[in-house]
Amino acid sequence: MLWRACVAGALAIALPALGQPSPLPPEKAFRFTARALNPQTIEAKFAIADGYYLYRDKIRFSVDPADVGLTVPVLPEGKVKEDQFFGRVEIYRGSATVELGLKSPGQKVVIQAESQGCWDLGICYPPQIQRVTVPLPAATGAPTPANAPARKSWLE
Repeated sequence: MLWRACVAGALAIALPALGQPSPLPPEKAFRFTARALNPQTIEAKFAIADGYYLYRDKIRFSVDPADVGLTVPVLPEGKVKEDQFFGRVEIYRGSATVELGLKSPGQKVVIQAESQGCWDLGICYPPQIQRVTVPLPAATGAPTPANAPARKSWLE
């Protein structure tokens, strides 16, 4: 892993000198955002720049405060890639969205995402950690599914 970081650093310096485009900083190549869908569900999203990809099996989430707890997230399927370093892997291009379930409600949480990705021109980044503070809406009675149809009143 260390040699990959060294190669990435050397290429980042050498490519501009050779007239090649420079790689984006990881926080721009893999923009992480999160928002509350309801008091116990967070939508976590990576916006992945063109020419970059994230490894599906290198994505991990955690929450602070830890006592709020996260359910085990279900990651969407990725596209299969034969990777020169990791063999047959699943990757995401464009975007990747994951719903994170909170075990207990709170007022706000910090979602931490660890991920690792690469640039198509041959640079792989070391694992990155990004954090987003998410205010949570107040719980109002019993939870209802987000896609439940609205109830009609007798006046309609």
